[in-house]
Amino acid sequence: MKSIRKYLLTLFLTLLVFLQSKAQEFIVSNVHVIGMRNDKVLKDHFIHIKGDKIVGIFPKKDLGKFEKMEKIDGKGAYAFPGLAEMHSHIPVTENGDFSYMQDVMWLYLANGILNVRGMIGHDSHLELKKKIASGEITGPRIFAAGPSLNGTSVADPESGAKMVRDQKAAGFDHLKLHPGLDMPKFIAIANTAKEVDIKFGGHISLDVGLVNSLKNGYRSVEHMDGYIEALVADKSKLDPQVAGSFSMLALKYADMSKIPDLVKLTVEKKAWIAPTLTLFERFFGYIPADEFRLESDMKYMPGLQVQQWVNQKKLLENQGMLKEENVKPYLEFRKTMLMALHRGGVPMVMASDSPQVFNVPGFSIHNEISAMHDAGMNPYEILKTGSVNVAKYFEREGEFGVVAKGASADFVLVEGNPLENLSNLRNVQGVMVRGEWIPKNVLQQELNRIETKNLRK
Repeated sequence: MKSIRKYLLTLFLTLLVFLQSKAQEFIVSNVHVIGMRNDKVLKDHFIHIKGDKIVGIFPKKDLGKFEKMEKIDGKGAYAFPGLAEMHSHIPVTENGDFSYMQDVMWLYLANGILNVRGMIGHDSHLELKKKIASGEITGPRIFAAGPSLNGTSVADPESGAKMVRDQKAAGFDHLKLHPGLDMPKFIAIANTAKEVDIKFGGHISLDVGLVNSLKNGYRSVEHMDGYIEALVADKSKLDPQVAGSFSMLALKYADMSKIPDLVKLTVEKKAWIAPTLTLFERFFGYIPADEFRLESDMKYMPGLQVQQWVNQKKLLENQGMLKEENVKPYLEFRKTMLMALHRGGVPMVMASDSPQVFNVPGFSIHNEISAMHDAGMNPYEILKTGSVNVAKYFEREGEFGVVAKGASADFVLVEGNPLENLSNLRNVQGVMVRGEWIPKNVLQQELNRIETKNLRK
């Protein structure tokens, strides 16, 4: 009898939540809408929302037709579909404590990031994804890659194929490949991924190479990895002990005349790029660790985490790896390669690799946006990488990533037009997350809570 009553109570509560979500209907008025299907701005419009969907977008003159409906005053802000972190190292939990993961989700939301692809997989990410989808945890939409497939975790081709099937069955959205794979292991992974229909990408293993990775179905090349190596004819120069991190010291042996062919192949094979420019400027750049540790964003991270970042970067500094004469040409090459790929028509997704060395979740995306702009990308093309391109990447175009009729009610309000000045993206006035409105004061309260939690004692 108790089990029946418990079942009926659960059913009633579920139905109540469902009916409440269906009944939720309101207007976000007094906004300028950047829908992201083009670079036009709909001035003085309002957005009609019902449940978790956008019902329509209308000019201000039509507001009288919705006189009795609940309204949120956008106060002249610009509404756009939000940003993305397509290379996140989402924290994990082994004991069911999601508090730190929740903090990271709030850091993303407070910076206008509504879609996150985790790229260092763990079973707890699947649970996080469920909790966010159900509303138990407030956070961005999650796409979860499974545990790393690399030279250590994959013992042989058969075990590689099994890992792919297991990750697909578990509910992961993506596979993450790391270095150390040989060709037999890689081919087994690639073929099985295509067989079970799961996207894969990541780093490029030296024994496989960029060309083979592209030809065998890489969906995304993370960090633009593998491009220097593909430009170097003498593979002995690529020994990691000599070439350094990401082969930056091998740049002097690269044949730049090969770049157009690599760009053409990337386009032909429909691969995407997740550039993570800011990771290399901060982790592998020549600005010293002690300068980054003093940045204001670091107050949102646990002190132990920041110290670990300092130690990681100082290790490279002490080895002499991060001298300006080594790093500066490499960073310039990355910008050159980015623009060659972009101008050649290779699609890109917004990614910074956070939380990672001096890349604080959410805040690091704004550093990435600045780096992309400095490289030569215009504001509209940059915003595409964090909105419409994310939906296209996952073959869900129109479901999200646009402010449009029928799309998910996901958008960010910012003060000032980001198409005119990208720094306006930092001026978040509130976020709409699948029909749930989170105003600026709530976002700031969460930031204050996280800052207090991480006060250095």
